[in-house]
Amino acid sequence: MNSNSKKFLPRSFVVFIFFLLVFNTGFAACSPQKQKTAVLNIERENAAVAEITVEIARTDEERSKGLMYRKDLPDGQGMLFIFERDQQLSFWMKNTIIPLSIAFIASNGHIVDIKDMRPRDLTSIQSSIPVRYALEVPQGWFQRVNVRHGDVVKITINN
Repeated sequence: MNSNSKKFLPRSFVVFIFFLLVFNTGFAACSPQKQKTAVLNIERENAAVAEITVEIARTDEERSKGLMYRKDLPDGQGMLFIFERDQQLSFWMKNTIIPLSIAFIASNGHIVDIKDMRPRDLTSIQSSIPVRYALEVPQGWFQRVNVRHGDVVKITINN
């Protein structure tokens, strides 16, 4: 081989690199962005505080997806749904495969209702009065940490 001959990559290698770049870019564009998280403190009746780490769902898209398709949700973690105004909220468990409990929370942070929800159940679970927030956690978590109706969730979320 003389010094003037050009070296080319094999065609199969070029095709492989092309597909790798296309698929890698496509997967990156389709991968979900990590949702914002926060730590909430729940002040219980006896002045003790329960702490929970939550993902924040504040857009229509985030609220619609919720915890669907998740295979697990560890104790001490959940999802806080934030709405722009007080309203009677209704949730269902379509495509949600883990059992959850939900607390409906007034704009002042007081827990109004706590209800259990069954996986894949299409029954609407509603708040008894208009509320601003909903907090979903692994089923039974509220009982395990002794959180009840009337306890206060300290919600301070930065934009």
